[in-house]
Amino acid sequence: MSRVCEITGKKAIVGNKVSHSNAKTKRKFNVNLKVKKFFIPEENKWITLRLSTSALRTINKNGISAVLKEAKEKGHLKK
Repeated sequence: MSRVCEITGKKAIVGNKVSHSNAKTKRKFNVNLKVKKFFIPEENKWITLRLSTSALRTINKNGISAVLKEAKEKGHLKK
């Protein structure tokens, strides 16, 4: 299972770790992912999603049904 948000499509990015002496080495910035279960009232079933915390805030604001519809249109959600 890759570290990608199923709603927004966010994934890890690469940047530099900068030491006190200003030496730069490559590092990875991972996404803050959580596994959550949601109830879909239209389909009368539970789904489990691996999503970023920013996607969780979007679900709290807009509702799970609207967010799932938008994610399917963008192609992030394959279910």
